[in-house]
Amino acid sequence: MEIKAIKASETWEIRHKVMWPDQPFEFVQLVEDNFGLHFGVFDQEKLVSIVSCFIVCDEMQFRKLATLDEYQGNGIASLLLHHILKLAKDMSLKKVWCNARSNKKSFYEKFGMRETEQTFVKSGQEFSIMEILLF
Repeated sequence: MEIKAIKASETWEIRHKVMWPDQPFEFVQLVEDNFGLHFGVFDQEKLVSIVSCFIVCDEMQFRKLATLDEYQGNGIASLLLHHILKLAKDMSLKKVWCNARSNKKSFYEKFGMRETEQTFVKSGQEFSIMEILLF
């Protein structure tokens, strides 16, 4: 497995297939994608997991962390999350946060992320904002 920087457009297929298969393909194309950093995990030449990161001032939000179903449960998303947390520390950022699907909160807690009091619903999915302070 190898982590590489990728283009925003390379994230869209996995975003759609894993996260929002019942929505139109355009639903996973974010306006802010042009301003983000995007990373993918490759098994041989196949892209199997993705994440997009957006930095504003001294904070990084990561979005759309997704791994193809047949590759889930093998630590690939953990590898990718470790990569972006290290990147944030190397950049001296103070906070990393995400909008976590409610059924995935325990995954993020393993990395020291804490749930905030902010929650919302998008297209029938419940989300909690989770964060980790790095300073």
